[in-house]
Amino acid sequence: MIIDLRSDTVTRPTPGMRRAIAEAEVGDDVFADDPTATRLEARTAELLGHEAALFVPSGTMGNQLAIRCHTRPGDEVLLEADAHIWNYEGGAAAALSGVQLRPVPGRAGVLGPEDLAPIIRPDDPHHPRSRLVCLENTHNRAGGRIVPLAALAAVARFTRARGLALHLDGARLWNAAVATGTPLTAYGELADSVLVCFSKGLGAPIGSALAGSRDFIALARRERKKFGGGMRQVGILAAACLYALDHHLERLVEDHQNARLLAHELAAIPGVAIEPEAVETNIVLFDVAGSGLVVDHVLAALRERGVLLVPFGGTSIRAVTHLDVGRDQVIQAARAVAAVVAAGVARAAGSRPGSMGESTGEPTVIRP
Repeated sequence: MIIDLRSDTVTRPTPGMRRAIAEAEVGDDVFADDPTATRLEARTAELLGHEAALFVPSGTMGNQLAIRCHTRPGDEVLLEADAHIWNYEGGAAAALSGVQLRPVPGRAGVLGPEDLAPIIRPDDPHHPRSRLVCLENTHNRAGGRIVPLAALAAVARFTRARGLALHLDGARLWNAAVATGTPLTAYGELADSVLVCFSKGLGAPIGSALAGSRDFIALARRERKKFGGGMRQVGILAAACLYALDHHLERLVEDHQNARLLAHELAAIPGVAIEPEAVETNIVLFDVAGSGLVVDHVLAALRERGVLLVPFGGTSIRAVTHLDVGRDQVIQAARAVAAVVAAGVARAAGSRPGSMGESTGEPTVIRP
């Protein structure tokens, strides 16, 4: 049996979701007559406190549509230095919209007006125009940390005062809302546009949505066509997303509980470093530097034991809990980590550099 904790995107559709897909009422969405997609868009807009929403196949497309619609070529986009848009979207902002991204160091994914104010460009033709600020909530590379509502509100006030647009990459905004008990509208209405992802956390096989004003979404629909995102009988996908909203949103609390359980189990392993109190949602980051083991070899050994995790840069590893992994499997995964670390440490004496017992210092890939 495989325990797959690589991401919350690895889930399989449940039997109920498969029935919803099979029974979906469909039309041609390019002609705007797919009724299921239309229902999903209306519901998403209402959940996020916006006038309209647009179904898109991926979170990356949604984020890039937001950048495209908020900016003009040559503009500058400000975002936190560990943001998904900066690290995991293939340089799309430059390639597709002709803008430059300016990463700003934050604190656990959080930016404030004090971080942004000193770097807003003056109105001078020598400089790009500062036009858009992008925030991410929850923040992946910060370990699923929740950007507090007050921090988002402070940036929203700042951007409005400075004439900037604000986009919220809320691929896992569901997790922030459930963990804090904050309505999605409270987060969504702070930003000019919001991206949410149905295949992260909620278990849908495909699909994200971009929300904003009617005029903004009308423009995004036009640009989506250029990006190749105009699909036909998309209702079979939208039905899965609607099912996910009905059945998988409130249960995210279970994923958060399992993530905290995993963090506490890992914290008891000698050579593993983790701060369980920093685990706020469904992402768990832990460091194996204290064991002296190479991350890639740890992951290979775990794979042999049926546990799948991903490297997260340097000596860190990421695990993400989701609806396909229960409490017992989380405990099994932690025990597998303990066994691999103990075996590796036992073999470390006399090992050559680059073997299981010593880090080579080579970077490892960080995953979205």
